[in-house]
Amino acid sequence: MKKGLLDKKNRVLLYELVKTDFKLRYQGSFLGILWSVLKPLLLFAVMYTVFVRFLKFTDGTPQYPMVLLLGIALWGFFTEATNVGMKSVVDRGDILRKINFPKYIIILSAMMSSLISLSINLVVVIVIASLTGVQFTALALLTPLSILQLFLLAFGLALFLSTLYVKFRDISHIWEVVLQILFYSMPIFYPLTLVASYKIFGIEAQQLMMLNPIAQTIQDARHNLISPNTVPTTWSVQDNIWAMFIPIVLTIFIITVGAIYFARNSKKFAENL
Repeated sequence: MKKGLLDKKNRVLLYELVKTDFKLRYQGSFLGILWSVLKPLLLFAVMYTVFVRFLKFTDGTPQYPMVLLLGIALWGFFTEATNVGMKSVVDRGDILRKINFPKYIIILSAMMSSLISLSINLVVVIVIASLTGVQFTALALLTPLSILQLFLLAFGLALFLSTLYVKFRDISHIWEVVLQILFYSMPIFYPLTLVASYKIFGIEAQQLMMLNPIAQTIQDARHNLISPNTVPTTWSVQDNIWAMFIPIVLTIFIITVGAIYFARNSKKFAENL
């Protein structure tokens, strides 16, 4: 894993794969790249109407619609990145048989296409937030760190999932169910304050939720970019300093395990495809 992206040949290969993946994604589509913006906006419209307007899943602040939109964009990136990363080795099996290169580049290239889509969505979020009166602070400069952590977390999971997917195609269906469970177990379409009064095994529900590194990164991004005064984070919810660092430790653990598992099995990919 150490030689990869520092090598000029591998950087060129990564660039070409990213360019090809991004072009193929919208090939034959009438709206093309606009779908990367329309999908989260349409999902936001549905969730805002159902959960915010009718079911009143809101923190009561005028910034909450933007908090919801940013959460949807980040969650959409995570689900897309892990899904395309999981299937990338199998989808690019023809290249693996012909060219000798670090196999993780295939996963990275697929995920980079998702990152490009996220970048476009973030521009849209920032523009809409500006038009709706959101006041950005210096904390907005920390948002890329949250996105980087989310990307690394997705990359670690994709390394692990893609290795399993080579032998077991059922992994895609299992992961789909896991994503659904994760979605409802985190404050994506509802504010964290909504569960503030609930306890699970004597522990506050919001404290348990914020141990999840996905929830931690999304909440941090919302806090830093949209609403520092109303969006709680793991740093403000946890009352134990060690608990505050559990999401970061989990992120490092997932990347490490994913990288080791991928490295041990990647040499056999060509013969198993």
